[in-house]
Amino acid sequence: MTGYFLPFAVLCELIALLTGTEVLSLIAGSVFLIYFLLHVGRLEGYARYLMLVTVVTLAGLLLSQRLSGEQLAEAATAAAFYGAFLGSLGTMQCLVRRFEVLRRIHDVLLGGSPVWLYPKYALTSFSVASVLNFGVMNLLCGALSETLSQRGITGAARLRWLRSILSSTLRGFALVPLIAPTSVAVAIITREVPSLSWAQILPFSALAALIFVGVGWLLEYRRFSHISAERASLQGWPSGTARLIVVILSVFALMTLVVLATPLNVSRAAMLSVPTVTFLYMWLTDRGVGAVATEVAGSIAGLSNEICIFAASAALGVALSAQVPPEAITQLLDGRASLFLLAAGSMLMLPLFAAVGIAPITVLSFLAGLLSQLAASGLEPLWVAVALVIGFSMAMMLSPFGPSVMLLSRFGQLSRWVVAFGWNGVFALVCIPLMLLFLWTYISLGAV
Repeated sequence: MTGYFLPFAVLCELIALLTGTEVLSLIAGSVFLIYFLLHVGRLEGYARYLMLVTVVTLAGLLLSQRLSGEQLAEAATAAAFYGAFLGSLGTMQCLVRRFEVLRRIHDVLLGGSPVWLYPKYALTSFSVASVLNFGVMNLLCGALSETLSQRGITGAARLRWLRSILSSTLRGFALVPLIAPTSVAVAIITREVPSLSWAQILPFSALAALIFVGVGWLLEYRRFSHISAERASLQGWPSGTARLIVVILSVFALMTLVVLATPLNVSRAAMLSVPTVTFLYMWLTDRGVGAVATEVAGSIAGLSNEICIFAASAALGVALSAQVPPEAITQLLDGRASLFLLAAGSMLMLPLFAAVGIAPITVLSFLAGLLSQLAASGLEPLWVAVALVIGFSMAMMLSPFGPSVMLLSRFGQLSRWVVAFGWNGVFALVCIPLMLLFLWTYISLGAV
């Protein structure tokens, strides 16, 4: 019976987005809480820990009268929004097994000149993750495991394949907060600061993404040259490629229509468009509404750990940011140098906290709440927002406790510390000063 709780909560939040009915968001947040409390023993370690910490913190703040009923409701609606955000985008995982091109993705990507392999993998990972979110990890990692087993690639060659392909997959996935309108980072920031939009952040975050791709390209070119010699040639595109492109274009077309026809922003449009197109495609090809609904519900339920992390992190971040007085933020700023220090500190906090086990979304939810106070005081929030999406991107690569790194660790049968720091340590050491220089240059020039 409780297996339908998560799909029901996601549906409630989606209806709330369409109708503007806040009570539905409160119902969704309450259903998430009840479900995770009932199933806390079944959650994976980190999700269980974060859930319990969130419940205890909220209860403590409420009992000590440091959290008002209105602030508690805001935490509940934030949990509903971010839990539904992941659940709705995750429904497109149902399409993976229906397209041969997704099952043979590595044979497709390894074609062509070796010099283009790293950017091809990184940008493909980003493109797929923009729609599938964490599904890109299951897709590319699972397909790689099958490819290596089928070809008998072992030893040093296997490690070279894993490092080149999985690290480029992770870094491509980490571009989502910088570029994609479906990014949870953009959703958090624009929800807390409605005056900001994805279009305002994009020009600067896209430049940061190009720097990330360029650094990774230089670091991985030699390894990709080696694995290029071991690839298998593919004669023509797998069947269903054109249909898949049509499906993805349909998602973005519907998103555009929703944004133009309603007051909803891009992130909310994505939450509505992805499950709608997925459901319609499955219904038109499988011809069974009941079976399709059951599969979609099962896909959402299968993301219980990730949804728990997103929902609990959002509620905890909103509650903690409410404890910081607004005047504490405005006192930090005195001219552009102070704005740079605030932006740089915000950027660095995310990967640093992620490295010690604090989920990036928790830190981002907290900092985004402070960002809303910054905007309310009349100060320009854009550069801190740009710094936050850059920091969130780096945290996704460097957190040994993050879902993306843990997935790579499991598929590659490697320590998550090796994936986070061994594969990405040099990359981060090169990129961090470049990102700080990037922020300082634009802030000092007074760019808006």
